[in-house]
Amino acid sequence: MSLCLCGSSLAVFTVSYSSAVNSVYNAPMDFHYIAVEGPIGVGKTSFVEMLSAQLSANKIMEDINNPFLEEFYRDGPGAAFQTQLFFLLTRYQQQQKLQQADLFQQTIVCDYIFQKDKIFAYLNLSDSELLIYEKLYTLLESTVPRPDLVIYLQASQDVLLQRIKKRNLEYEKSISREYLKELTQAYNYFFFHYKLSSLLVINTSDIDFVENPADMQDLVKMIRTMGKGTKYYVPQGS
Repeated sequence: MSLCLCGSSLAVFTVSYSSAVNSVYNAPMDFHYIAVEGPIGVGKTSFVEMLSAQLSANKIMEDINNPFLEEFYRDGPGAAFQTQLFFLLTRYQQQQKLQQADLFQQTIVCDYIFQKDKIFAYLNLSDSELLIYEKLYTLLESTVPRPDLVIYLQASQDVLLQRIKKRNLEYEKSISREYLKELTQAYNYFFFHYKLSSLLVINTSDIDFVENPADMQDLVKMIRTMGKGTKYYVPQGS
């Protein structure tokens, strides 16, 4: 049996399909506060720029200006502890401002979660430094707003190294493959056990949202309809 859409029937089908697509894009989401995470070089900044534009959301970008960072990458004495505490307090101040926003009147897309700080702390600090860090972190973390949805961006080590090399930031040139391996393993472990909010996992090794904006539009449709829980994004047509 064949289906023929002709004349007015085709017009009705076209209007109906268009209305269905528009209803997905205009449908209210379960998520008002979305945070994006992933290891160094995974492409969070460009992803957040595109996603916030698609959702007409306010974007919150992490303040990465840390006066101790270059000394940390040069492995200076005490630099890891100074770097970590500076990031912890800076992120906390930014999250406190975010807590004052009316999350029911606007959608917010943030390019980090507060808990990432602990991932880096356990990679970079000594046991004695962690004793001090843990006490401060515990005091601060309990007052930080939690996102409704976290998007975890993954990529292979080779892809991460290529992207780091491409953006050519001076202080990142000393990042070793071994450090990147430890970091990606720490991220994977953290998000394997993550239960604080809904979670969407995207492996970006073979996905370029900048070069293929249709994938971003497909992703936005998924976010608008995905509901609660943990999901994995697979590009349309894969």
